[in-house]
This record gives sequence, C-alpha cells and structure tokens, in this order.
Amino acid sequence: MSLNRIYLGLGSNTDRERHLCAGLDALAPLLVDMRCSAVFESQPVGIKSGPFFNLVVTGLTDLPLTALDRRLKFIEADNGRYAPERKGLPLDIDVLLYGDLVGNFDGLVLPRAEILKNAFVLWPLALIAPELVHPGAGVSLDQLWRESNIDQVLAPVPFEWRGQQLTPVTL
Repeated sequence: MSLNRIYLGLGSNTDRERHLCAGLDALAPLLVDMRCSAVFESQPVGIKSGPFFNLVVTGLTDLPLTALDRRLKFIEADNGRYAPERKGLPLDIDVLLYGDLVGNFDGLVLPRAEILKNAFVLWPLALIAPELVHPGAGVSLDQLWRESNIDQVLAPVPFEWRGQQLTPVTL
C-alpha cells in the first residue's frame, strides 16, 4: 500500500466555521500527517453569494483518486452540499493535487486549474507547500504566488480547529 501526498481546497459560505470544522473532522481519519493552511476570507468568484472562508489541507492517503473523490462527495453531502433547499455553499472540497498526477481522470483534471486562477487557492497552497513544484507550471508554488497578478482580496481570519490556530501569524 503506497501513500500519496494530496492537497485539497476547502471552502464554505454558509455557517462557515461550523462547516469547515466538520469537513476537517471528516478528513482527519482519512489522512496521515494532515496539515492545514491558514484560513482566509474571500469574495465569491463565479457565483453571487456572501463571502467564503477558504483553506488548503494536505496529507497522505492510500485511497485511489476516484475513491478519494467519492469520499469527498459524501463529506460534502453530509454537510448539506446537495440538499434541495440549501442556501449558499455549505462545504466544497476539491482535489487540487494528487501526488504527481497530471491529466484528466474520469472528469477530474489535475492539477486543478483554480490553483493558477484564484488567490484563495494559490496563497494558502503556497503557505503550506512553498517549495512544491506545480506539475504543470514547473515552478514552485511560492514563486507562482509571488509572481501572480490575481486581482482578488483575501483577508486572514481568526480560526481554530481542535486547538490548532489556523490564523497566519505574519503575512
């Protein structure tokens, strides 16, 4: 059984702290060496809604990509993502990177394009894995963030999960 390093993007725009904590609680048993980025507030992109809380989570998993994606959909569903009467987006979990996979895997395109387009993905990703080389761009995530011209405002927010402060000390 081999372990793959994965990076997941999490976001919520309704009851944000509760849903992100529930998502992290559900991910914890699935991932070895789970680490979380700081949490940021961002304005919505592509939808009309209230502001989001976003973060990136990394860890090691032995789940194949399709099984992992299925588990993430169940976690989203448990948090009301697919409820008919839902308001907003309670919990969104996206696979950003899975090992060094590049390509289209049953509709999952890796690395996820949002990494290069959205500050709320790239900045937390660069904080949690600055030296990691983006498999498509061929440069480190830190360099991608420093050279990005993404016109989105992010604000760090006070956030705690299981006693762990997920608020950046310095920016």
